Amino acid sequence: MTTREKRLAQFDGEGEPPADLPVQVLCEDRSGTYQLPFACRFVDGAWHNCESGRRVEATVVGWRLQRS
Repeated sequence: MTTREKRLAQFDGEGEPPADLPVQVLCEDRSGTYQLPFACRFVDGAWHNCESGRRVEATVVGWRLQRS
């Protein structure tokens, strides 16, 4: 199992990404860390699902540019 520190190191985005840039996000809850299966955008201080436009109701602890 990947440790929290290793996962965070893979999501190396610092600060806030540009609002129009879709990125991958790493979230965390009591069970551990997990990557959301969809791209997100950071808009007006909140994370949103790029596909649905809905606000992400999870604790985002890291982000990175989308990988091909």
